[in-house]
Amino acid sequence: MQAEAGAVADSFPNERLSRQILRNETLLVLALSLGASGVSALISFVGSVTKPGGLKDQAATLNASAAPGRPWLDLAWQLFGIASALVPVALVAHLLLREGVGMRTIGFDRTRPLFDATRGAVIAAVIGSTGIAFYLAARGLGFNLTVVPEALPDVWWKFPVLIMSAIQNAVLEEVIVVGYLLRRLGQLDWTPGTAIVASSVLRGSYHLYQGIGGFFGNLAMGLVFAYLYRRWGRVGPLVVAHSLLDIGAFVGYALLAGKVGWLPTA
Repeated sequence: MQAEAGAVADSFPNERLSRQILRNETLLVLALSLGASGVSALISFVGSVTKPGGLKDQAATLNASAAPGRPWLDLAWQLFGIASALVPVALVAHLLLREGVGMRTIGFDRTRPLFDATRGAVIAAVIGSTGIAFYLAARGLGFNLTVVPEALPDVWWKFPVLIMSAIQNAVLEEVIVVGYLLRRLGQLDWTPGTAIVASSVLRGSYHLYQGIGGFFGNLAMGLVFAYLYRRWGRVGPLVVAHSLLDIGAFVGYALLAGKVGWLPTA
C-alpha cells in the first residue's frame, strides 16, 4: 500500500500540487472572510430590491447595538465582534509566515511609518470627499440605501469602539483583498490587470448590501487601491487611508446626524 501511495504522489508534479494548494487555500481564506461577506451582501441586496418601496427609503445600519439597554454586555459583544473579525488576518499572517515571507512581503509592518501615514492621509482626503458626493448622488437617484454608519448608545465606550471598528475594517479588507489576494493570484499566474479587477469586484460585492451605488463606489475605490499597491508594494498606506475614511464616516455621523441637513438619516 505504501508503495502504491508513493507512486500516486509521484504522478503529480510538485508545481501542480503547489498551485492546487494555493488555489484551495485562497478559496478557504475568502470563504472564511470577505468572500462569505460578498454572498451575504448579495442576498441582502436581493431582499432590498424585492421589498416594496425604493432603496433610499431603506436603511443599512453599521455598528449597531448588540444588547440594547445593557451597556456592559453590549461592549463585550462589540469587542468580541471586532476581535473575531480579525481572525482571518491572523490566518493570512500564519500562511505567509509558513511560506517563509511573513506580512512584510505585502507591506504590513512598521518599517516605513511616515511613508504609510502621509500617503494614507492624502488618499483618504481625495477619496473621502469624492466618496461622500458619490454616495449622496447615488442615494438621490434611488440606487443606494440610506447608510447609517453607527447606531450605538451614548455611552463612554461609543467612540473608542467606533475607532476600533474602523481600524478592524481597514486591516481586514486591505490585508486580505489587496495584499494577500493579489499575491496569491500572481502566484497562480493571473495577469496583474485581471487580478486587480478581481480584487476590486470582490471589494464591491461585499458592499452590495448598501445598494448599487455601494457596489460601484467600492469597486472604483478597489481599482485605485490595488493600483497603488502595485506601485508601492505596501498595504500600509491603504490601511491608514481606509482607517481614516471609516473613522470619519463613523465618528462624523455620530457627531453630525440630525444636526446638518445634507446628511441623510434613517
